[in-house]
Amino acid sequence: MLTDIRVSCSPHISKHLSTRSVMIDVIIALAPAMLAAGYYFRVHALLLICTCVISCVATEWLCNVICKKPNSLGDFSAVVTGIILALSLPPRSWPNWQIIMIAVIGGVVSIAIGKMVFGGLGANIFNPAMVGRTFLTASFGVMMTTWAVPYTMDLNMSKIGPDNISASNTKEFRTQATPLAWSKMAIKNELGADLYSELQLKATLTGEVGGSLGETSVIALLIGGIYLLIRRTINFHIPLAVITSAFVFATIAFLRDSYTYVPPLFHLSSGGLMLCAFFIATDPVTAPLTRRGMWIFGIGVGAITMLIRIVGVYQEGVMFSVLLMNAVTPLIDRLCRRIPTGGKPGA
Repeated sequence: MLTDIRVSCSPHISKHLSTRSVMIDVIIALAPAMLAAGYYFRVHALLLICTCVISCVATEWLCNVICKKPNSLGDFSAVVTGIILALSLPPRSWPNWQIIMIAVIGGVVSIAIGKMVFGGLGANIFNPAMVGRTFLTASFGVMMTTWAVPYTMDLNMSKIGPDNISASNTKEFRTQATPLAWSKMAIKNELGADLYSELQLKATLTGEVGGSLGETSVIALLIGGIYLLIRRTINFHIPLAVITSAFVFATIAFLRDSYTYVPPLFHLSSGGLMLCAFFIATDPVTAPLTRRGMWIFGIGVGAITMLIRIVGVYQEGVMFSVLLMNAVTPLIDRLCRRIPTGGKPGA
């Protein structure tokens, strides 16, 4: 008996789930991180998230109209891209027009260049949100490395160091070096890395640190990640590979020189590593299809992230590591594809 076979691009969902239901699961999983960002950065977090989402949705709608393609907004993939992009951006306390400008430009680049130019969902090679984030980092370096202090944070100089806080003419706006920026300064200046690491480790778990919206609370990200694993929306292979690989490389650096390099748990709880492990690297469109390929992909993301953090110029390497591994995903799929019994590898 013949059956209809549909040939299409990834994501290939094996369960009885639609792309829409998968994206809704991701939005629900990101809710704790968004709530934490709203608690620590108040209206600025809300403004950044809403602007990124609206920008991504509007850009996808406009691209569909121009290219005369069917409306694809119902799958909510543009909403997910907007949320992840917003969580990867630093909140600014003032002026608000800068928040809107960054969010709009990032949303347009993420959808138009990172997704629609390849043909839409399933045809894109790179993670759209990371394409937008990388473009913003290259174009607005100063703005993308200025971090607002959470409203709930006690600005005690003895806690976070006298050189890590500066204030503008307004009382509401204060900036602070992120934990990763501080660890990078420790490496560059050969300072004692254990000076603030214990306090900063505790702060990164709860969220009372400067950084991007999605870097503030590891606990909120873990709640969302566990939800996705329970729902089987994602597999455990990539998150476990990313976290394990990063932990191993951070441990090697720490054992080599514990005075200069921060402890491994500090790296795991800082920056966008957890956001990457559960929500970015697990993108079914740009990640490998086989389990072995997922392991290789995750290990590569974690290793490159730590290489950039420890040796590179930038304090965070998540966006670069994801895009680099996205580029080699087709090769990974080719090398790790299953060969039927009695079959031969293709040329």
